[in-house]
Amino acid sequence: MLTEERKLHILKKVNTEKSVTVQELTDELGVSESTIRRDITALSREGKLIKVFGGAVALDEPPSSEELSVIVKESINKDEKLRIAKYAASLIMPGDYVFIDSGTTTEYMIDYITEKHATYVTNAVSHAKDLGRKGCKVLLIGGELKENTEAVVGADAILHIQKYHFTKGFFGTNGINIKLGYTTPDVREALIKRVAIQNTQIGSRFVLADHDKFGHSSA
Repeated sequence: MLTEERKLHILKKVNTEKSVTVQELTDELGVSESTIRRDITALSREGKLIKVFGGAVALDEPPSSEELSVIVKESINKDEKLRIAKYAASLIMPGDYVFIDSGTTTEYMIDYITEKHATYVTNAVSHAKDLGRKGCKVLLIGGELKENTEAVVGADAILHIQKYHFTKGFFGTNGINIKLGYTTPDVREALIKRVAIQNTQIGSRFVLADHDKFGHSSA
């Protein structure tokens, strides 16, 4: 199969299924993983798909305003989220002042946190409880509780966050889109994320997202 034929096959598959892995394409096309990776890289540079670790995702999906519950979110791409969470936790160093945003991947991150000589600030009640059980110093942001995501939002929460300057910040997102950037369907949560990111040291702002978030946007 010629290069252009492979690329057309890859593009058709990723647009139909929204995501594809290198292994799937290797098995289907009977070529090496390095060949598939080169094809995906080329298509990504052409702006036809988004290259992610281990595969690719579709460039765009219609904006979604639907917000899933925490319980539903926890079951989606769990193994991938756990790998991301483990790496994120390893970045925390002694003396850090850390903001941990609400979200399922950030919640998984807490299981891997071992650094006790750091201060943790969060707007998620469940995160605060889990950090407290581990013996960490934790500060819970005050404000309005959003029931389905268990996040603290609102004007009081924003004012609270503005008092801090974080050495590291870990953030959740509902979608990552080339044109729109990082998106979430709730403007209240979006404002919390924006303020926390602004108050986090440049170069130490981390968005934790599995591959399904790429190419997707939330209204």
